Amino acid sequence: MSDGTLDTLLVGIDAGCLPVFDRLAADDRIPNIEAICEGGVAAPLESQIPPWTPSAWPSMYTGVNPGKHGVYGFIDFDGYDWEVVSADHVQEHSLWSLLDRHGISSVVVNVPVTSPPAEIDGAIVPGFIGPEDPPCQPSGILDDVRDAIGEYRVYPDYTRGCTDKSDAEKMAEYRRLVRMRGEAFRYLVDRFDPGFGFVEFQKTDTVFHEFDGDEEKVESVYETTDEEIGKILDAHDPDTVILASDHGMGPYEKSEFRVNEFLRDKGFVETTKGGRGMPSWNPIREGLRDGEDQRSWDPGVVGRAAAMAAKLGITADRVGHGLRQVGLEQVARQYAPDSLVRTATEQVDFQNSIAYMRARTELGVRLNVAGREPSGVVPPEDYERVREQVIDALADVTTPAGDPVFETVAPREEFFDGPHTEGAVDVVTVPNEFEHFLSAQLVGDQFGDPTEPWNHKRDGVFAATGAGIDATAAVGHPHLFDVAPTVLATFGIEYSDRMDGHPVPVVDDPGTTTYPAYEDGMVQSTGDEGVEDRLEDLGYL
Repeated sequence: MSDGTLDTLLVGIDAGCLPVFDRLAADDRIPNIEAICEGGVAAPLESQIPPWTPSAWPSMYTGVNPGKHGVYGFIDFDGYDWEVVSADHVQEHSLWSLLDRHGISSVVVNVPVTSPPAEIDGAIVPGFIGPEDPPCQPSGILDDVRDAIGEYRVYPDYTRGCTDKSDAEKMAEYRRLVRMRGEAFRYLVDRFDPGFGFVEFQKTDTVFHEFDGDEEKVESVYETTDEEIGKILDAHDPDTVILASDHGMGPYEKSEFRVNEFLRDKGFVETTKGGRGMPSWNPIREGLRDGEDQRSWDPGVVGRAAAMAAKLGITADRVGHGLRQVGLEQVARQYAPDSLVRTATEQVDFQNSIAYMRARTELGVRLNVAGREPSGVVPPEDYERVREQVIDALADVTTPAGDPVFETVAPREEFFDGPHTEGAVDVVTVPNEFEHFLSAQLVGDQFGDPTEPWNHKRDGVFAATGAGIDATAAVGHPHLFDVAPTVLATFGIEYSDRMDGHPVPVVDDPGTTTYPAYEDGMVQSTGDEGVEDRLEDLGYL
């Protein structure tokens, strides 16, 4: 009979960071999180570049940089085409797969980029970026979860920007989603009796994005998250608890910088009116929520009509200017389809440009290289020269107020290494203190007010307490890559010599060993035919 006790519990709090914790703890809003931090060690956790969910969580759970695991953002690009990332794009072993190799079972709930899940001893219920009804491990376990706790969803029951629900109703849904994570995790731990548990809470991040950091709403989400953590601690009495986040969160108080507008003015970007454009995450997210195919993006009938209008000079920018004069721009945008807004504008002509920003969350610029991109215009022999021109141009950018936009503009080799570096941007652009929102949009001006006044910061949080944790150790400034080897070290298991991180010195370092290369197939995705068919329908296979 299971006693439901965990050896090691890893709690993931998306966008968790000490400044937010300190403010909430001062008002006694998060007593369980505060107890974890004060009962052992707590320190800022340096995130990677780029510090965004779809790349950072795989880096945390594999212990390697994106050049080794292969995921740089929400989208995986193949030339100018793209598809939404999934666990199939992560080309390195997860820590639960390595634990499985050593006979230790795991329960993993709501961790981003884990759909489709690997076959392990235990259970995996994937989270963000997967479909609403994700394939789970073992097959059918999601139905059991729903039977046991009443309901379980990955995404909210409303779309971003919905006006049919009040803010109070939206926050009630946020709290429901948080409780679903805790209830599902506790049910699965009781059922599978794992040695390792990993539960991730996502709404601690999205509440900032959707509600511009509104303090009351943030407190509401964190209070519910803290309550669920407390229930897990009470129910499963883990020997060791580690809390970690993928990045931090904070205000963006300096000017937004539109990178492609700057590159156009410098002669690197060519534009077109009425093309497919590049994907926007908001409609992709809503498509995933609704179970739609997200392999590629087609502007559809309305979008194609907008594209034709754009060719005739009737663009969203021109219409928007007219609406601004009569105060109706926001009303029009509220009811216009995302695809229409995105298509009926001036777009980057990726095939004919020299260099461009594909997606802002990549934090960088891609060169259009002949022989690498399908219609590349930069000869390979000119690659370094052109890249240096782009670096020099961006490195000196200052805002109208005289603030430097970037703290670092550098070749990708300074941030990424491994077999998948070709997927990275060629030039990495790190905003100065992460106070400048970077945009890939073409909207006329190089600078403007931040599109999102709260966004990601480089420092998240690491905390650890319990058995085997030396609370007197000098932690320093641990890195995101250190989380996976630290978890393995709590079991006394050697971590992979391919990992870029090392155990945080609060635990004994067990040393490294060589695990089989990922392509050797030590862990395979579930072979359930129905799951594969469903993933194909959704654009994941």
